[in-house]
Amino acid sequence: MFGRSETRSNLPFALTPAHRRNNVASDTSNDLTTSRVLQKAWQFSAHQRRLNPDTYPPDPELDALLPAEFYLEYRVLPWGRVGNAILVGTPPGRDLTQLRDIMEKLIGPVMFADVAEADLLRIVEGRHGDYLADRAERLVPDDYSCRDINKLTLSRGILASLFFGICLAFIYMFPNAFFAGITAVAVVNLIANLGFKIAVFVAGYQKPAEKPVMIPMAEKPVVSLIVPLFREAAIAHELVLRLSRLTYPKSLLDVVLVLEAKDTKTRQMIESISLPGWMRVVRVPDGHLTTKPRALNYALGHTRGDIIGVLDAEDAPAIDQIERVVEAFHQAPSNVACVQGILDFYNTKSNALARCFTIEYAIWFRVVLAGAARLGLPIPLGGTTVYLKRAALKHVGGWDAHNVTEDADLGIRLYRFGYRTILIPTVTREEANNRIVPWVRQRSRWLKGYIVTYLVHMRRPFRLLKDIGARKFLGFQVFFLATILQFTLAPALWSFWLVCFGVATPLFEVIPADWAKGLLALFLFGELVSLLTGFVAVGRTQHAGLMQWVPMMFFYFPLGVFAVYKAWSELLFKPFYWDKTEHGRSEPDVPGGDIHETIR
Repeated sequence: MFGRSETRSNLPFALTPAHRRNNVASDTSNDLTTSRVLQKAWQFSAHQRRLNPDTYPPDPELDALLPAEFYLEYRVLPWGRVGNAILVGTPPGRDLTQLRDIMEKLIGPVMFADVAEADLLRIVEGRHGDYLADRAERLVPDDYSCRDINKLTLSRGILASLFFGICLAFIYMFPNAFFAGITAVAVVNLIANLGFKIAVFVAGYQKPAEKPVMIPMAEKPVVSLIVPLFREAAIAHELVLRLSRLTYPKSLLDVVLVLEAKDTKTRQMIESISLPGWMRVVRVPDGHLTTKPRALNYALGHTRGDIIGVLDAEDAPAIDQIERVVEAFHQAPSNVACVQGILDFYNTKSNALARCFTIEYAIWFRVVLAGAARLGLPIPLGGTTVYLKRAALKHVGGWDAHNVTEDADLGIRLYRFGYRTILIPTVTREEANNRIVPWVRQRSRWLKGYIVTYLVHMRRPFRLLKDIGARKFLGFQVFFLATILQFTLAPALWSFWLVCFGVATPLFEVIPADWAKGLLALFLFGELVSLLTGFVAVGRTQHAGLMQWVPMMFFYFPLGVFAVYKAWSELLFKPFYWDKTEHGRSEPDVPGGDIHETIR
């Protein structure tokens, strides 16, 4: 299905005028004597076509023949001139027929010679690293990126001033009406969330196939795993051990550990480990940003797989995860560009916060996303255990380097370009954030990213409606707007419980008594649905001991209110700030974090 072609027929970018001017090799026969031509021709004969960059480095004057991203994509590098031909270095063992056709159309006659892939990548990175790093920040087209979200234009300033001015006027002149209106919006939002939760719950999820699909070795694709690391020295060694347990053929596995140039501690830890041949390190040069999506974009050009997977540094994926992903792509329709796995935790017994975090993720992945996928709705992806077709990922522009929830944004962008996402029952376990202050910081980053993603895709709401259709447009509103409002307006709903203590609220003063009883019944029904969803979600995991903790979620979710107001404040002052979550602070319940799970 995927094939293993070493070259790709379509260029992933447009050549600039400068490259077009250089796209035909000049005739240098007048500059080279006959003896030198014969000497070079003999040097690169069938017995001596191995290029050594130490003794014969590539000619820097040829760097501008083609864009740097072309060199990475096709694993080639112009090395020198031999007569009127360009000598091109490329890793050995490739089918050069199609590659020759592509390159001769661009730069004229070529001769190929072998060069170690590691040497080629090192040279390209050394000469073009800054350009590639800057490109990684701007890979997503302007219309789909949030990079200008912090620019205060005249129209934005006027709208913001009007909004806050009207709100302040209402608070001062009609306080009861204002708070009644806010509460009414919160109630409507609650109803929308409740209806969505019931819909995805009823939709259910698709059980895994009883027998795996057997794919011949010749048809299995190369799979690249990108693992960004930043200040992860404490868990780097354990990460390598966990990835080494993957059972997918190592000859078809390409693991890229992505380090930031300034992260010396993690780099030193990785250098102290003897990495297998299918695992390598890519260093991202310093830039204006230090974000995970920027690192992913930079590393993408260094990968060679037809399927690109993303894992986090603390992850412990199921050992057969890659096989399950390949099988899912093999059976899925051609428009399925993304496979999302299930996230779980390996330190659930550490404290109460970790237990509630585990329940929340069980609800999200095993009920909400599973049901939404079956309903065909756009899915905000998780930041890990997500696998994408390389061609589709490049088509949509990769990850938005400025978005702090690049995963959720990418999930919506895939749908806008006509692609689909499916969930499969393969589990990756990671470390639950089990400390309150880091939890609030992490959740504020996620909520800020949701706000930013919503603003980006709603710049032109009618265009979004046209791209994904009415039903999916509503699903997008519930996933993003309703989630944001749920936490932002939660205090307005909490005020209803004051009625139980004889304290009136502004809304109860303007609605009939029967309506008030109906609203209280609605709140109770909503809590019952939440309980039922939690019990079912936990029942689909192997955490049976968490059943008694499901009612504690009533005290867990209010923490999100602190996070959302932190998110709103950061949106104004530092929208691109990445609040890093520290890992390696909690030991797994089982050494190594590897717990086999059978999805039910």
